[in-house]
Amino acid sequence: MTAKEYLSQAYYLDQRINSKIEQIASLNELARKATVTISDMPGNPNRGKSAMASAVERIIDLEAEINAEVEKLVDLKVEITKAIKQVEDRNYQVLLEKRYLCFQTWEDISAELGWGLRWTHVLHGKALAELDEKINNAH
Repeated sequence: MTAKEYLSQAYYLDQRINSKIEQIASLNELARKATVTISDMPGNPNRGKSAMASAVERIIDLEAEINAEVEKLVDLKVEITKAIKQVEDRNYQVLLEKRYLCFQTWEDISAELGWGLRWTHVLHGKALAELDEKINNAH
């Protein structure tokens, strides 16, 4: 696994968490739309669950998945932070942290650090090369 692939794991995990949060919002909306029919007639015991009950169950399952993935993301970010600290150049460290832990865009990183976009990409390549070397020498 390259340094870039290793560092990118956190971003993809964060995106999966965000996707599940969006799914919960959609299910909450569906549950609010579900209506309950009140009748004095006994219900059919063979009838399936209501749309609301199904939505609530799915919300609970998704929330449990999100909690587990958030824990994994926190652990992964701690691991990535340790890897980034192996890089000696502080500019490289800051660049890698902003990109792979804060998920900032190249434009935002360049503006914040006062670098041109092209220079940011050059430094990123150098930072990844150094981290690749550190990772490969560790194994």
